[in-house]
Amino acid sequence: MSETKDRPYHHGNLRRVLIDTALAMLAADQNWAFTLREVARRTGVSHAAPYKHFRDREELLRELARIGFVQLGEVMEDAIVKDALSMRAKFIAGAAACIAFAVFNPGLYRLMFSSDADKTADPHLHDAAMRIFRILLQLLEDGQRDGSFRPVALNAQAAASWAQVHGLAMLAISGQLLEEKVGPEPVRAALDVLLDGVCREK
Repeated sequence: MSETKDRPYHHGNLRRVLIDTALAMLAADQNWAFTLREVARRTGVSHAAPYKHFRDREELLRELARIGFVQLGEVMEDAIVKDALSMRAKFIAGAAACIAFAVFNPGLYRLMFSSDADKTADPHLHDAAMRIFRILLQLLEDGQRDGSFRPVALNAQAAASWAQVHGLAMLAISGQLLEEKVGPEPVRAALDVLLDGVCREK
């Protein structure tokens, strides 16, 4: 048996190694134009080996996107867990964590929201993506409950909030938030404007 064919056994968990290789390629190139053949080559396995774990390239991409949503959910939840924070501060912390994640993982973030990450084709991907929206909904619901946020239609408030946070993330990773255009702290300034509309007047 050749060295290449032996390597999956050496790796132990070929599926995990293939995913890690693809994530590294995505981080380096900031796009997902690679093929399963290229992932296999960089992993050091036969061209046929990935097909034991992924039906096609699209299935691998959906798994990468699912992992991205899981990671994003974790960093957002970590950012808002401090009970001492006001609801406004929790919102800003969660939103800033989302935008920072996008900036540090631009290729992965773009994939997560691309048509190649078809959430209708994978219930696990769909659930991971919905977790992010549920974090936002919970923040807004808690803020309305304790009187911090305006008591308006929750879904409308969530849609407006998500549109701004996601839009800021996409502008940030595209290098569009230039100081000469939007000032020295555009993310915080934009979030403050958003929350001036979300929060009750004191």
